[in-house]
Amino acid sequence: MIEKLLALSGMEASSTVIEGKGSQCSCSHAILLEGVDFDLVYTPLRHLGYKAVLYVLGDLYASLRTPEALSVNLGLSKRFCYEDVETLWQGMVAACGEHGVKRISLDLNPSVNGLCISLSALGSQKKKVLDNVPQTKNMDLICLTGHVGAAYMGLHILEREKVAFTSTNVQPELEKYKAVLGSYLSPEIKSDTVSRFIEAGCIPSKGFFVSRGLGAAVLQLVKETGLGAKIYLDKIPISSQTFAVAEELNMDAITAAMNGGDDYKFIFTVPIEKHEVIRHDFQDYDIIGHTAKPEVGAVMVTPEGAELEIRAQGF
Repeated sequence: MIEKLLALSGMEASSTVIEGKGSQCSCSHAILLEGVDFDLVYTPLRHLGYKAVLYVLGDLYASLRTPEALSVNLGLSKRFCYEDVETLWQGMVAACGEHGVKRISLDLNPSVNGLCISLSALGSQKKKVLDNVPQTKNMDLICLTGHVGAAYMGLHILEREKVAFTSTNVQPELEKYKAVLGSYLSPEIKSDTVSRFIEAGCIPSKGFFVSRGLGAAVLQLVKETGLGAKIYLDKIPISSQTFAVAEELNMDAITAAMNGGDDYKFIFTVPIEKHEVIRHDFQDYDIIGHTAKPEVGAVMVTPEGAELEIRAQGF
């Protein structure tokens, strides 16, 4: 749908890039809607504010930019008091502090449909770093920065317990789901995501923020590079608790990892010549596949060698 709408504009589609003296800036935008992107029945406002900022910073990190400024516009219905807004804002400020955001602005507007959060972030990188970004080519390594699928399982647990609480008014027992709930409610992004690559002399050729499922990020990689991609099923990092919760909910953990959302991880493509650097300096990253010839498309390779086409939901 997005591609069709952009085509109607008759203009070239691109992200916002601003050239500066010795650096290049890039903008990232996001809008989060109550009832669509979050549910305040089980999402604490401080957690929501923190998570919302990470959501918009993720694309900057993926493009190797360091966050510098954030603009926030809130649409508020009459059921929100000052204390609510302050709590939400505290979460946002905490995220900005952890990620080195130096400038922040805020605007408030009325809303008739609950809470709306609109964010725009600005990040920059030195041109000499961006000049060293290699061309993406066949057989580049595809690296993933952590476990996926847990946030989607956490969301399903919260939705299940919400229904149970609404019908029985019994407080849910959530302690045993702490890991997956944390993945959904309190995701983390390491602030040194970009600087680690620079210090190791291992600049990725491409980066993508995994916020709508691993499958969507891989398809975006294929689209932007014009190459194919092979993801090996047995290399996808999925935690044991994610598998346990998926079994409890009668769901498939692999499907959750590929098509679930809110993982807040990254995939980066790295030249295969840097394999030893990744193995030595990025032991918390997982090499889950590699780029391939264009005719391969986007596929997931099973342990038996079967190649399954990757499909992803979304716009």
